[in-house]
Amino acid sequence: MIIAVDGPTASGKGTIAKALAAHFGLPHLDTGLLYRAVGWQTKLNGGDPDNAEDALAACGFHDSLLANTELRSEAVGGLASKVSVHPQVREALFERQRAFATQAGGAVLDGRDIGTVIAPEAEVKLYVTASTAARAERRFREMRDLGREVPLRDLVDQLEARDERDKGRKDAPLAIAKDAFVLDTTELGKDDAIAQAIAVVVQVTGRSPR
Repeated sequence: MIIAVDGPTASGKGTIAKALAAHFGLPHLDTGLLYRAVGWQTKLNGGDPDNAEDALAACGFHDSLLANTELRSEAVGGLASKVSVHPQVREALFERQRAFATQAGGAVLDGRDIGTVIAPEAEVKLYVTASTAARAERRFREMRDLGREVPLRDLVDQLEARDERDKGRKDAPLAIAKDAFVLDTTELGKDDAIAQAIAVVVQVTGRSPR
């Protein structure tokens, strides 16, 4: 069983995907982390994330980079959004994601093009969304918990800019798959959002947790 969880940043898709993976006994991949690693590696290389060649060169990052907490910062999220517009980068990371999705027994993947590009055959597709204000507030609390003070207004501006880039890119834009279930978490707490997502999977597949 492949479960695809798509949506904009800070919508709650990562939290939901991890919970689904744990609930149904499936491996989980945060595909956005791959693009964050490419963005961060581009910076480490002294490259320009808007330059396709610089971004492609960073796709050879070492796996250990994925454990770097800096990847979760809003600044690196912006770098990820920039490098992800390059078709060469998306192609370089496609096989890695595809192999994870099609492993024996299934998997849960979250990102922005899982249900539309990486695993269009996914048995369950969720599109998790929330208002910009709610997402900015969540990211603000997350950054504060990490000891990073970022003005809320700046986060709103960054999220809006990233949404525009992600939805407007030519290749694999952020979009709702035709057969996806849309879960709006604006007014939902973490537990309620997870419960609704689990209910969708059970309803679509008829499967009980392992």
